[in-house]
Amino acid sequence: MTVNAETHAGGHTWRSLPAAQQPDWPDSEALRDVIAELESYPPLVFAGECDQLRARLGAVARGEAFLLQGGDCAEAFDAVGADQIRNKLKTLLQMGAVLTYAGSVPVVKVGRIAGQYSKPRSKPTETRDGVTLPTYRGDSVNGFEFTPEARIPDPERLKRMYHASAATLNLVRAFTTGGYADLRQVHAWNQDFVKSSPSGQRYEALAREIDRALNFMNACGVDPEEFKTVEFFSSHEALILDYESALTRTDSRTGRLYDVSAHMVWIGERTRQLDGAHIEFASRIRNPIGVKLGPTTTPEDALALIDRLDPDREPGRLTFITRMGADKIRDRLPELVEKVTASGARVVWICDPMHGNTFEAASGHKTRRFDDVLDEVKGFFEVHKSLGTHPGGIHVELTGDDVTECVGGGDEIFVDDLHQRYETACDPRLNRSQSLDLAFLVAEMYRDQ
Repeated sequence: MTVNAETHAGGHTWRSLPAAQQPDWPDSEALRDVIAELESYPPLVFAGECDQLRARLGAVARGEAFLLQGGDCAEAFDAVGADQIRNKLKTLLQMGAVLTYAGSVPVVKVGRIAGQYSKPRSKPTETRDGVTLPTYRGDSVNGFEFTPEARIPDPERLKRMYHASAATLNLVRAFTTGGYADLRQVHAWNQDFVKSSPSGQRYEALAREIDRALNFMNACGVDPEEFKTVEFFSSHEALILDYESALTRTDSRTGRLYDVSAHMVWIGERTRQLDGAHIEFASRIRNPIGVKLGPTTTPEDALALIDRLDPDREPGRLTFITRMGADKIRDRLPELVEKVTASGARVVWICDPMHGNTFEAASGHKTRRFDDVLDEVKGFFEVHKSLGTHPGGIHVELTGDDVTECVGGGDEIFVDDLHQRYETACDPRLNRSQSLDLAFLVAEMYRDQ
């Protein structure tokens, strides 16, 4: 289970290739010092845990389980407090309970958490009132404030990312093994908003059903340990390759390389070039790997990615995260799924219904319609049902807080409400009520498969 502290040359082969979306660090010597220090830090996760997640994702690939992956669009250093972390975890646990009980399916729970501090951007600079500065690339690179000082990429922030991720993982492990995630807590997870929220009331009814089932099992003398803790894994986009390779270690059990910054990492739509550094890096590590596939992805692209990242065709190794947009999913997805399935590869297919459905409101806020998010998930399920393949899961940007960033949902948020609690540093997230609404609707779709 242990991973030794030696980095390995195999984790640096990407350096000779073009690397998209990397910061323009102004001080290369400072960067080298930070990388050397990161290479001496202990792992954030263990190789054996990564193997465990790969096995769980293997069950998803075989159609035996469902993947729930969710969390912040971009984490922030000033949001590494117990309340924020607990609220995110609580929302994912509630969604997991809904999907497990209402969908009658084991749910693999993976957070976009403890490392999601970096963001790809469409432009390298941003201009406001005639002033042009480097774009904000996430707290791991520079500051959100629109000032020359804040926007200079600072490699010291990579160390802050490590420490913030360590603090987050420490608390998540405590919550998930220390009694908070006990299934008998399903009511406690909901006390703060059940009365005022339609989705909260619906969840409370489900919690009562779970209680009755647990009481019945208890009366029969059955009290499994699995009900008292929960398996919860971490993931983020492997974007800043200096950070990811500094946290790549050789596993002392097997001699294989693992990126010990997270259990699972994914490669984004903007960085999945087959001849690029990100795919080369991902091909060298043993973690479960995700790849985002947008509407321009061809079957040939998908098959080439499989050859590079999953040459042994191992269920659970590779997850394709589709981000097509509600208006394109039904047209673009079928051919991809057909050709990949015909090739014999056993990938996990999951739906990211967020990134293809963003628009700018008249107020200037970037937002998403809940109905579009839901429609993309519906299209995803329809395609898989028509092909007889397994809709493996969902990948959502969400928060445990009552923000007003996406319009619609059961507690309807209107465009005019966006300004009230628009707190994201980058993309709009579903709030807790919208996330629960989505979980119930996805559970219904899964049952209908």
